[in-house]
Amino acid sequence: MPDLASHRKPRPRTFSNAPAVGLTTAALASVTLLSTQSATAAPDPKPGIEDVQKKVDDLYRQAGTATQKYNLAKEASTAQRAKVRALLDDVAERADELNEARRTLGAYAAAQYRNGSIAPTATFFLADDPQAYFDQSRLMDRMTSRQQKAVTDFQAQQARAAKKRSEAVRSLETLTTTQATLRTSKQDVQKKLGEARTLLSKLTAEEKARLAALEREKEAEAGRKAEELAKQQAAAKAEADRKAEEAAKEAGSGSGTGTGTGTGTGSDSDATSRTDKVLAFARAQIGKPYVWGATGPDSYDCSGLTQAAWKAAGVDLPRTTWDQVKVGTRVATADLRPGDLVFFYDDISHVGIYKGDGMMIHAPKPGADVREESIYYMPIYGSVRPA
Repeated sequence: MPDLASHRKPRPRTFSNAPAVGLTTAALASVTLLSTQSATAAPDPKPGIEDVQKKVDDLYRQAGTATQKYNLAKEASTAQRAKVRALLDDVAERADELNEARRTLGAYAAAQYRNGSIAPTATFFLADDPQAYFDQSRLMDRMTSRQQKAVTDFQAQQARAAKKRSEAVRSLETLTTTQATLRTSKQDVQKKLGEARTLLSKLTAEEKARLAALEREKEAEAGRKAEELAKQQAAAKAEADRKAEEAAKEAGSGSGTGTGTGTGTGSDSDATSRTDKVLAFARAQIGKPYVWGATGPDSYDCSGLTQAAWKAAGVDLPRTTWDQVKVGTRVATADLRPGDLVFFYDDISHVGIYKGDGMMIHAPKPGADVREESIYYMPIYGSVRPA
């Protein structure tokens, strides 16, 4: 009998341990990789105090920019609100005139109806478009010149009233837009200030002390630059006085009749008087708090202070730094005189009043009071002499 066992299929080898070994190897490799990554991946380093100072200064600068946007939107909103109010008053006046013209037409219609000269449909005199009724030549022929003028006046009143209503609607839409911009700018200011406060609140006592030290170093460096400018300006003035004196002597010796009347002019005297008033006002505000959007008398933002100071001297400046920089004559830093406006940052978001010797009076930022400070405390954009 044949061996049946020889026809059996060989039992397959399962290699049951192979997958387990492979999986274990992969798992070990993964664990090793993760362990290596965990060991080599350092946590995000805490920003240095210099970085914190830079970040805080930048946030305050951004808040200053947002403040100017707020001031601009507020000015636009105030002006637009006044325009809307005037237009609505005009619309009401036009409505009164239109109603008066309508009453005149009604009186003519009633009179003609009583006389029987026109059918009862003459009540169309009271419609919004009486001309459509009177376009019929038969009726127009019957109308007197006074009646025809009444129709013409009514139409004119209608057109003017419609125009004013349209202007009022557009102005209201513009007002809505400017008010939305105002709200957005206000939120931007609050957001930037909130971020700065949060950043400062996370500092330890040691870090705050270091930050204060850095601030003192920054102020000292700005002070040194102010002293250098003061020396340069003093030297330039002394040289100009010397040349003027020499010129006066030469003029006197040439004619033999020196008068000693001086070279001052009424214009120079007026300018000096204005700048004296500007600086006197600015000095009187020292110690009052910076409040964004404020124009005095108890608090100011930077452009609110400069506007109020020059107003005390009889000169009206625009509200924002972006508009104030366009007023008057541009001057170089070396040629600054007391009363000049000095603007800062590339976006012209800050302004101060030059007081001489490289120093200014300005409303610095939230949390600080109006004070004297070196013009080199911030990067200078340019300067303007308003008058």
